[in-house]
Amino acid sequence: MQDLIIYQSNGEQELFVQKEVQQLESCHTTDDLIVVTIDEAQTYQEIDGFGASFTDSSAYLIHQILDKEQRTELMEQLFHAEKGIGLSVLRNPMGASDFAREMYSYNDIPEGETDFQLERFTVAHDIDDIIPLLKEALSLNPEIKLMASPWSPPAWMKTSGSMIGGELKEECYEVYAEYFVKYIQAYSEQGLSIYAVTPQNEALYVPGHYPGMLMLPEKQADFIKNYLKPNFLNFGLDTKIFCYDHNWDRPDFPLAVLDDAGDAVDGVAWHWYGGKPVAQHQVHMAYPDKEVHFTEGSGGEWIPAFEPAFSNVLRTGIEILRNDSKSFVLWNMALDEENGPVVPGFGRSTCRGIVTVDQQTKELTFTLDYYALAHFSKFVRPKAVRIASSSDEIIRSVAFKNIDDSIVTILFNDSDEMQGVQLIQQGTEILKYNLAAKSAMTILKK
Repeated sequence: MQDLIIYQSNGEQELFVQKEVQQLESCHTTDDLIVVTIDEAQTYQEIDGFGASFTDSSAYLIHQILDKEQRTELMEQLFHAEKGIGLSVLRNPMGASDFAREMYSYNDIPEGETDFQLERFTVAHDIDDIIPLLKEALSLNPEIKLMASPWSPPAWMKTSGSMIGGELKEECYEVYAEYFVKYIQAYSEQGLSIYAVTPQNEALYVPGHYPGMLMLPEKQADFIKNYLKPNFLNFGLDTKIFCYDHNWDRPDFPLAVLDDAGDAVDGVAWHWYGGKPVAQHQVHMAYPDKEVHFTEGSGGEWIPAFEPAFSNVLRTGIEILRNDSKSFVLWNMALDEENGPVVPGFGRSTCRGIVTVDQQTKELTFTLDYYALAHFSKFVRPKAVRIASSSDEIIRSVAFKNIDDSIVTILFNDSDEMQGVQLIQQGTEILKYNLAAKSAMTILKK
C-alpha cells in the first residue's frame, strides 16, 4: 500500500488530513458493503482545474491587508501543487462586481460623454492588486488558466446609463467587442494570457444594488457571432468564448445561443444557484464538441452549519464533474470578517470566501471551502482525464487519470451512517474500510 496517498475529512476537527492505510477504520463485513469500481478504459472530459476568483475585494484583502510573509504563505497554500492545493483556474470579473470597493469599469467617463474610440480605456485599477496576485499565482503554478467575465459594460454603453441595470445599447455592440479585445491585449502586455471570456455574468439576473445587465439569448448570440468572435479573429486572439454563465435552471438559454451562434461559441459556463448539474450534461449531449465549465458557486450563511455546508461543496462538486465539466470554480478567494468588502449600496453580504482575512486583527483563516476544494484540486492535475467510477446517492464518487498515469478517486459518504466501502481499480481491491457519515476521502494511487 506504499503507492497510496490518502486524505480524509471527517468532521470540522479533521479537514483534509493525510492518513496512512492502517489509520483507516477497517471494514471486515460484506453486509451493506458498497463497491466503488474504477474503469480507466472508459474516459470522459479532460480537466482544466479548480479555483476561485480574485475579485477586487479578494485581491485587496490578500495584497494590502495581509503582510508580505502571510501573503507569500497563503499564495503557496493556494497555488503550489506540493506545498499547497494547486489551484489552477482563476475566473475574474472584468471591472466591478458585487465584491468590489467601488463601481468601476475600464472606460469610466463623465456622464453624458461617449468614447467610441476607447481612447480612455485603462486597466490601471487592476494593476494595484489584481494583476500582481495573478502574476504571483502563475509563478507558483504556470498551468493556471485565466477566465474573465464582466458584470457590466461601462455605464455609457448601456440603456440605463449606469453599471446597474439596463441592456447593451445596439449602437455599442461593436465598441463593446473592442473593449474585450483591449482588455485581453492589456493583460497580455502584463504577461497574462486570458484563456476564455464570457459575454456577461448571469445574463438573466439584473440586480438593483450592484453591477449587472440583462442580455437575452438572442442578443448574446448576436453579440458573440457578429461582433465578439469577428473582433477576436481580426486581432489574432485565440481566447475562447463561453456563453451563458448562469444557473442550471435555464438550459434553454445556452441551447438557443449555440443554435444561433454555433462555431463562434467554444463552450458553456454554469453557476449553481438554481437547477441541477444534470443540465450541463443535457446541453453537452446536444453539443458534444462544446466545452463545459462551472465558473461560479459561493458558499455562505444560507447554509450556516458546518456539515451541510461542507457536504454541499463535496456533493455538488462531484456531480458537477460527473456532468462533463472541465473546471470547478468557487467564488471569492478571500472575504473579510463581515463577508466583504462590497460595493457601496449593496448592504450586508452572506457569502463566504475560500479564506477569511480579518481587517481588524489581520488574522487569516481557511474556511471549509478551502478544504473541500482541496479534495479535488490537490491531486487532480490539469490535463487529467475523468474516468468511469460507480456512484450512487450514498457513496458519491468521481475518478481521474493524471498524465503520469496516477489514479485519483474522490469519495463522499452522503448518508447519515457509517458505510463500508470497497474500492476496486482494474479488478484489484485497493481499499476496504468504513467511511464515516458525511465524510470525504481522496485516494491517489501511483
